[in-house]
This record gives sequence, structure tokens and C-alpha cells, in this order.
Amino acid sequence: MAYDHEVTALLADLVSIDSVNPGLVPGAAGESRIVDALSARLSASGFALTIVRPPGGEGRPSLIAAPPLVDGAPTIILNGHLDTVGVAGMSKPFVPHVEGDRLHGRGAADMKGGVAALVVAAERAVASGAPVRPVLALVADEEDANLGSEAVIAALPGLGIHPDVCLVAEPTDLALTRSLRGFGVIRVRFSGRAAHSSQAELGVNALTHLGRLLHAVDEHAPSVRRGGGDLMVTLASGGASAFVVPDQAECLVEMRTAPDQDIADVLAKVESLLDPSWETEVALLAGRAGWRMDGDGPAPELAAVLSARLGTGPTFDAPYWMEAPLWQAVCPTVVCGPSGGGLHAVDEWVSLSQVANFTDALTHALHIWTLGDRQPRMTALNDQRSNR
Repeated sequence: MAYDHEVTALLADLVSIDSVNPGLVPGAAGESRIVDALSARLSASGFALTIVRPPGGEGRPSLIAAPPLVDGAPTIILNGHLDTVGVAGMSKPFVPHVEGDRLHGRGAADMKGGVAALVVAAERAVASGAPVRPVLALVADEEDANLGSEAVIAALPGLGIHPDVCLVAEPTDLALTRSLRGFGVIRVRFSGRAAHSSQAELGVNALTHLGRLLHAVDEHAPSVRRGGGDLMVTLASGGASAFVVPDQAECLVEMRTAPDQDIADVLAKVESLLDPSWETEVALLAGRAGWRMDGDGPAPELAAVLSARLGTGPTFDAPYWMEAPLWQAVCPTVVCGPSGGGLHAVDEWVSLSQVANFTDALTHALHIWTLGDRQPRMTALNDQRSNR
């Protein structure tokens, strides 16, 4: 397929805007400039705009862009995040450049390629009178604390927006996502008793307890992996000086959970690895449940329309977490988007052909997918398959 010049130009414009998440890099630009640029474009395309910030009125902006209501038309949320990770080690992170099928730059794949496709497809659907209401939810802070999507989701009812389905355009190589894993991060603090190292028997070595937990985590990690998750220690520290038995130590234990696993299992698993005789303080610092796409209803029906056009199926089981569970609490959710390589690395790029194919498939889906009209929708889908 030839590249879509309109969506490629928008993608290049978005990559050229620094939107590094300040929650990850203190003092970074954040999302204000990119929200301003998209607001100007979408306002000119006839979308009503709402800027949403986290509670308190301060903080970084997210954008809701809604076209006029269409009688009887379903509402589909088109979700993407505007923030990126940092740019350490990149020479020209905000100068998009094309090499063959690849457009390079920070955020190209994660996920400004998806955002550009959502915007162009929504504009085309509205301009052509498609029987659907595509509402863009372009959010801040996905790469850190998810404050953007949480604020946008809370704002939707007050705007009279009641979505029937949501499409999250995260990079998946155009495969439909079947599931994603959850995660939990546990902090374990060990308290011991200080003593001179020449009389170690008078102290209680907190680092020794930490070391035993490290060993226990390594021993139990294979069984967690066999269950679809993972378990590891990602940060550890302790002690204060030489010649002193350390009276304090701590670590972060990260556990990835299977899609249907209760997040409470994370805390229970870590606590089961601790010796009751140790003096410890255990706290869940962060945790999110996993997700699995619905087996029936609007989500798999929309996924089928996209799949038929893209030539890909629901084959992707994401090992990492995305914001689909947040949106699933509001409406059935689908995850699919264009990808490339170098995500969170110094050589990030997105495939321009994937961006074009995704834009085409979504534009097509917005024209033929109609909630509550199963027979015409499936007839159109079958006709499309027979013509491939």
C-alpha cells in the first residue's frame, strides 16, 4: 500500500513536539504543546473540544474531541496517549526523519503513529457522514501514573458521552490484542539492629534477611512464570557504613500477573516468602489488574471488522500493561495499532505502511460497524472478506 501522506505529515508534526512525561523526567515538557496543536486542528474539523486535567485543576492536559451527535449512532472512543518516555542518548529525538518505511523519532511508535491514525480516521468519518460518533480521548501520563485516562473517564458522563466501545491504538503490529498481564510493585523494608561488625552477634543484619528474600524470589519465579506471570526484585539497598551491622535494608519486588489473576495475589505471594521472625514492613506501591478482550458483544465485533481489513487476527497477548482495563470498566474495549521498533530505546521508529494500513482499516470500520445492526454489519464484513 502507498503511504498515506496526510497521516504521515501529521505524524511528523506530532513527533516534532516534545511531550516527554515530567513524571518520568523532572522538568520535562509534558503534553501542553501537543494538546494545543491537536486542539487547533480538530476545532477546525468541527470537533467540540474539552481540556481535562487531573483533580485540583493543576497538572497536565488531556483532550476530549467530540463531533456532533448523530441520531441513533453508536459512540466509539478512540484512545491514545500523548506523552513519551525520556530521550537520553538520542541525538535528535524531535527531528522526524524517514528511511524507507520507517519514520524515526521519540514517540513515533509509542504512540504518535497510533494517535495520528486515530485523528485522521475520525476526521474522515465525520466529514463523510459515517453512521458512528468517533470521540477522541487523547490523554496525558500513560507512561507513568495514568492520570490522564482516569481524569478523562471521570469527565465523560458530565459531557453526555456514553461510549459503546473503545479502541486503544497502542502499538501491536496491527494484531488484535487478546489479553495483557497485570502487575504489582511491592516495597519490603527490613529492620535489624546495628552493632559493631567486630561483634556481629550483638546485631541483627537486615541485609542478611534481604538476601534470603532475593534467593526466595529467584526460587519461586519459575513457578510464577509457568502460571503466566513473572516475579523479580528490581531494586535493593541497605546498610549505612562499613564496620556496622546494617540495621536497615529494602527492596522492590515486581510481579507480573496473568490476565485473569487478582491483583491481591501479588501482596500475598511476597508475604508468603518472608520469614515470620523477620521484622518487615510490606506495602503495595502500585498495582493494576490484567485484561482480556470480551468473548462476545461490541468489542469482538469491531475487532472482526478491523481484522478482516488488516488481515490480522486476535493473536497478541501483551506481556506488559496498557490502559485497556481502565477503559473496560466503562465499555467493551479493543486494543490494536501500528508499531515499529525501538520503543523506549534510542532508535525508536514506526512503520509508515502500518500507520497507513491502520488508518485505512479504522476509517473503513467506522463506516460499516454499527452497534445493534448485526445483520447489515456482518453482511458487509462477509462481502469484504469475499473481495479480498
